[in-house]
Parts: sequence; structure tokens; C-alpha cells
Amino acid sequence: MFELEQPWFLLSVLLAPLVFWLLGRRGQASVVYSDLSLTGPVSSTLRARMAVLPAVLAALAVVAMAVALARPRTGDAQSRIRREGIAIVMVVDRSGSMNARDLVPDDRRVNRLHVVKALFKQFVLGDAEGGDVPAEIGRGRPDDLIGLVAFARYADGLCPLTLDHGNLVNIVEQLEIVSEQAEDGTALGEGLALAVQRLHEHRSRSKVAILLTDGVSNVGQITPQQAARLASEEGVKVYCIGAGTKGVAPVPQLHPFTGETIFAAMPVEIDEGTLKVIASETGGRYFRADNAEALAGIYRQIDQLERSKITEHRFTEYEEWFGVFVAGALCLLGAAALLGGTFFRRLP
Repeated sequence: MFELEQPWFLLSVLLAPLVFWLLGRRGQASVVYSDLSLTGPVSSTLRARMAVLPAVLAALAVVAMAVALARPRTGDAQSRIRREGIAIVMVVDRSGSMNARDLVPDDRRVNRLHVVKALFKQFVLGDAEGGDVPAEIGRGRPDDLIGLVAFARYADGLCPLTLDHGNLVNIVEQLEIVSEQAEDGTALGEGLALAVQRLHEHRSRSKVAILLTDGVSNVGQITPQQAARLASEEGVKVYCIGAGTKGVAPVPQLHPFTGETIFAAMPVEIDEGTLKVIASETGGRYFRADNAEALAGIYRQIDQLERSKITEHRFTEYEEWFGVFVAGALCLLGAAALLGGTFFRRLP
């Protein structure tokens, strides 16, 4: 955008008519003749008609200098955005109970873990990436370090804190429910403790763990209470999610005689008291999700509560153009002086 930094200098343009008048006026010279018939009719030549050209050029030089003094410039507005991301570790229960088919009541093909994975993908990448579980969560977390911890009887760090969210999502998609009875269980305390350890290794000012489970802690050397105290000491805020309907949930099983898949009713037991204590002690919140829509709403709330800090600095870079007008004024003055002293020279 073209602008003048000191526009009041344009008042100098008023000097241009004065300069034109001073340089363009004719002197009072005369020649005595005995008879005017000696001169005869004299026609005005092109040179005589253009005798005011030096005065015109000098007046234009005054205009150009006035514009130069007004400091013409063009500005290029720019902004610099500084983003301070959040370190988030998703702690997912993958015990056998996550195979229950209650979060999508109308579709018994979808188990709890499948819903959790689909919605977590949208939480990380944003709604534009879509998913087979319809939901509207947010714009994604492109500036945040996100990691993944899964637990059943044992806790596993499946993905370190990373900005490579594409690779993280690939790991999430490969996450499966434990298949061996010896590996089944709910080591909730160890899963959270491992997440806190991963967050301890990074210097992010804001550290968050999202703990999702559908059961009661029943194995592990670290209790949920011990893990909560560890998280509190490390400044890790824990959002706890209890996933599952209230009462009973259908779980697929093989019929002992026919070998066909049948659905048996499994009681839903979520240790909400412990999850509330963990959330309260670490400054987080506890949520209960009894269906996919409710779980999507929880992710949406967490997405709004924990946003990256964005600082925007706006500045404008200017390019000065006064030099062009100064050079033009000097050229006009030079041309006026040269023409006035040679081709358009007046005598006397």
C-alpha cells in the first residue's frame, strides 16, 4: 500500500507556480527603430512558443521535491506467529474387556477399542481426516507432542512423544486387544506411571495425560494412587475417561458346542472413585462415556481445555521511494538549466 509518512510537506507544491512565474517572465528590453515597417509582420516560431519550457521543468522539479520530502513508501504487512505446543500422552486400556460392543449400540461389530482408536485419530489429526466413527472433535493438534502408552497386565510405551502424527496414527491403528490370558488385566497405575515418565523427559510447560479405561485396577506393582502422586509432583494434568455403559455390556464369545460367535452379558465395572481421585489430585477432570457420541464430546472438551499457546506479532516492512523523486527533481532542474542556457537562452 502506497502512503506518505510526512504528507504536510506537500504544501511545498504551492511554490511551483511562483517558480514558474519568476523563471517564465520576460525582461523589459527594447530596440529603437526609425520606422516599424522595417520589421514587417513577424510570426511566432516553435522555439519562441516553447521558451517557457525551462520554467515548466523547474516548477515540476519543485513538485517532485515536495513529494520526496513527504516520504512516499510502500508497506508490506507481515505477521510472525509463535506457537507453544502441549505434551500429551494417551494412556489406553487394551485389556480383554475392551472387546465389549456397547459404545455403538446399533453395531455389534465395533468394540470399545475400535471406537477409542477412531476418535483418538480425529483428536490428533482433526475432523478433516474423517473416520469410520462419525464425530466432530476439533482442528487437530499439529503443534503438540503426542505419545501413546497402552496397558493391560503390563504397560507398554508404543510411541514416544512426537510431532510425526502420521506415524503415531499408524501405530494407533495397529493397537489390538490382548489375546493371551496371561497378559490380560488392568494395570492402571503402571500405565499412568509410564506416561508420567515419558512426559518427565520433555521440557514442555504444559503436560497432559489422557487416561482411558473400562475397568478396575487389579494388577501391577504401582497403584493408581501412587501414580497420581507421581503425576502431581511432575506437574502432569490427568484427564480420566471411564468408557462403557452402565449395567451390562455384550461381549462376543465362542459357543462351546457349535463354535459360533455369541454375545454374553458382561457386568460393567469402572472404578470411578479412583479415576476421580486421580483427576482431582492432578488438576484434571473425570469423564464418563457410555457411547461413542459421549466419548467424542469428551475429546472435544479436552481439545478446548488444552490448547496450544499462540502469540502473534504483527509488523510492517516499508520500502522508501523518496530517492526516485529526488533523482527526478535533479534531472528536471538539470534539464531546465541546460535548456535555459542554450537552446532557449534569452537576450538580454
